[in-house]
Amino acid sequence: MKHHNPDLQGAKTSLKTEMMAGLIGYLTTVYIVAVNGSILSEAGISYQAGMIATILASFVGCLLIGFWANAPMVLIPGMGVNALFSYSIVQGGGLSFQEGLGVVLVSSVLFIIIALTKLGSWLQEAIPDSLKHAITVGLGLFLTFIGLEKGGLITRGEHSLIELGQFTSPTVLVSLLTLAVGIFLFIKNVPGHFLLTMGTGTALAYLFGILEGGTTNIALDAQWMFIPSFSAIDELAFWLGVFPLTIVLVFENMGLINGQLSMVGDMSKFKRSFQSTAFSSLTCAFFGTSPTVSSAESAATIASNGRTGKAAITTGVLFLLTLGLIPFISWIPSMAISPILIIVGALMVQNIRHIAFDDLSEAMPAFLIIVMIPFTNSIADGMAFGFIAYPIVKMASGQRSKVTLPVMVIAGMFLTEFIIKALGL
Repeated sequence: MKHHNPDLQGAKTSLKTEMMAGLIGYLTTVYIVAVNGSILSEAGISYQAGMIATILASFVGCLLIGFWANAPMVLIPGMGVNALFSYSIVQGGGLSFQEGLGVVLVSSVLFIIIALTKLGSWLQEAIPDSLKHAITVGLGLFLTFIGLEKGGLITRGEHSLIELGQFTSPTVLVSLLTLAVGIFLFIKNVPGHFLLTMGTGTALAYLFGILEGGTTNIALDAQWMFIPSFSAIDELAFWLGVFPLTIVLVFENMGLINGQLSMVGDMSKFKRSFQSTAFSSLTCAFFGTSPTVSSAESAATIASNGRTGKAAITTGVLFLLTLGLIPFISWIPSMAISPILIIVGALMVQNIRHIAFDDLSEAMPAFLIIVMIPFTNSIADGMAFGFIAYPIVKMASGQRSKVTLPVMVIAGMFLTEFIIKALGL
């Protein structure tokens, strides 16, 4: 006897189609386990603990959006958001890993408040699109920079800040060959291209004799849960982390979910999808990772005819099963990860086409965000330059009415931060 599911029938799909779409979603995003684990290790935890945190956060995130929003999206730690967490908030702010998780917790609570109230739609309309796109482009360049550095393609220069790495180095050769393979697979749209890229890079590292030993077991002694610390809550560095992280989480998820549900053709799921990402971010503070976002690769799930939450739930369950693969994943070297950072960076930079460069009052603040994020090695400082410049440039061009209250408030907060830094308070 055949059982009919009204949810699947209404979406004109089947359980088999949803599960296949979920599998595709998993294959296109499982690379995040190694990549995010690598970036989190820069913030002060072990590579293995970072991988476990990534798996658990992705599992819960996918289940949340699958059950609560019934949407076919994949929630994984966001590329760019992880760089903001490890390099700007923890390293740049001089915070411990647990204090960084405290920042994640506070930002997530603010995100939840925005997602549950009308603040979300108000902010969406109030912040100029040019600044939102510029943040994504700046993050893309920053990830590219990290990828080039991890792969040894750029090093600290003797006569300049940076210079090209030595092409005689096996590390550089493996990075270049893996990057070439990665670009080829990506352009050809081969399923699981990032997974295959990492496999190629690992094999090449082995052939070149530079593959360091991984581990043969799952680190059961690695930390699986974390308690966020608020010992730095009275410090400026803590709030200088909360501020940009909240802005990035809100606007990146808004943009991603909006685009993905447009593909699905069902914008009615926006509110619950947005709320799912907010609550998923909150769980990350306890799993020990930077917050999850509705990944850009969700497009692969939707393109594979994923239409309901069953696709997301399938992806989530597959992520949980990945815990058994940690011994193999831990062998993946940085040369196999760096090309993925570069390719993801290239994808994020594509948002530059949405910025009106023929209007200097929009282009100049956006340009400052784009260049200052990688050049200052700080996502928060890069954002600050653009937000402070926006009202100044708009007023100078006689467009004072285009400057909204939230932009003025954010610009004022960033300016205050710079003044406090300058005074050494």
